[in-house]
Amino acid sequence: MSALIVTDERFFAEAGLSRQTAEKITAEALHGMDDGELYLEYSQSENFSFDDGRLKSASFDTNQGFGLRAVAGEASGYAHAGELSESALRRAATTVRAVKAGYQGQMTAAPAKTNRTLYGDFNPLDAPKFEQKIALLQAMDEFARGLDHRVKQVSISLAAEWKAVQIIRADGQRAADIRPLVRLSVSVVAGDGQRMESGSYGGGGRIPYDACFAPEYWQNAVREALRQALVNLESVAAPAGEMTVVLGPGWPGILLHEAIGHGLEGDFNRKKSSAFAGLMGQRIAAPGVTVVDDGTIDQRRGSLTIDDEGTPTSRTVLIEDGILRGYLQDRLNARLMGMKPTGNGRRQSFAHLPMPRMTNTLMLSGTQSREEIIRGVKRGVYAVNFGGGQVDITSGKFVFSASEAYLIENGRVGAPIKGATLIGNGPDVLTKIGAIGDDSALDTGIGTCGKDGQSVPVGVGQPTLLIHGLTVGGTEV
Repeated sequence: MSALIVTDERFFAEAGLSRQTAEKITAEALHGMDDGELYLEYSQSENFSFDDGRLKSASFDTNQGFGLRAVAGEASGYAHAGELSESALRRAATTVRAVKAGYQGQMTAAPAKTNRTLYGDFNPLDAPKFEQKIALLQAMDEFARGLDHRVKQVSISLAAEWKAVQIIRADGQRAADIRPLVRLSVSVVAGDGQRMESGSYGGGGRIPYDACFAPEYWQNAVREALRQALVNLESVAAPAGEMTVVLGPGWPGILLHEAIGHGLEGDFNRKKSSAFAGLMGQRIAAPGVTVVDDGTIDQRRGSLTIDDEGTPTSRTVLIEDGILRGYLQDRLNARLMGMKPTGNGRRQSFAHLPMPRMTNTLMLSGTQSREEIIRGVKRGVYAVNFGGGQVDITSGKFVFSASEAYLIENGRVGAPIKGATLIGNGPDVLTKIGAIGDDSALDTGIGTCGKDGQSVPVGVGQPTLLIHGLTVGGTEV
């Protein structure tokens, strides 16, 4: 069944709102504007939390509403409501038209249509049954505790969402999408004497629950979380100072996402608040560095068939062989910058305005093997996993903490280290990349990105990378 048919039933047949009325009010509200849309959304979500050998919480939520946006020049008028009714929509239309205030614009052409689908329209909340989900969490807890006597605590979370959206434009053109999403995460605390350390692993995507329930999947997740905890039990104090850092493939791409990706979003560059503003066509990274944002990868956490403005997602080349080639664009910033939308207009929900956001952002592979890269390092740090971090978009400065890292001494990976933080500047780091591995990979499906108070699911990735002269914050000089 097509997404338009499913969403027509949800928003019009079941909610009681007339589609013809919604289209008429939208057209009237957006007359004389440069852009805008009616965004309709319905979502179901559930979350299970298992801790200390018992179910700690279980929740189920439904949300439904609309957001009506009118764009005049750089200004946006926005009104939203959790009620799908003609009266609520008319009140919203009156509100958003205030942004016009004598302005006369010309409506930007509607997005191209697509018949492509990147994921199924199944609802992951429908199966397995509630009892089976609880049984999975219990089995994971028991499995973890049976692997090693040093396991002291096991925390597991299981979450799923089903979201239906429809976008109506002033000319009556409509686009719709059905978006499933699941995630399974496990954290293990291991103790040996007076010392306690933790490890974690998670994964998921726009897939059915079935993948998470496969024993080989969840057992691997538990083993990986325990492995990381046991590695950290053996860790020594991290060194401090400027040194060579090797980043592992996959999830360490979160550093790329935060320190570089946000700086390539259209709004920051239009307002010239990004460190990359005005550098289109110039070299901003070492030769061989190619970075893309790809929202078209099947079933990935950050993928979308269409963005939240109705534009089909795309594979956007941001940096090509070190040269800045593109920005991530929503419709508003693309129009004001004289560029094309890239399908990166995203919003957290119907209560939020869309803005340019990343989907799956990754650096492509180079030619060297991981082993070859590490052999060339006399003394440095090998960072495999990351925890939290902070970045300043304007300056590009960042600080990231490594949750799993090792010393590199004389070309070999040595002792695990604890308390390592990586400190640097995104634009500067791009020029210090000395080697690019042949093993580019996306993360396992755990990324969530925050911007201006909105959170959206994303993917990150990269190959093994060697970076010269990165500052490492630690406890030992």
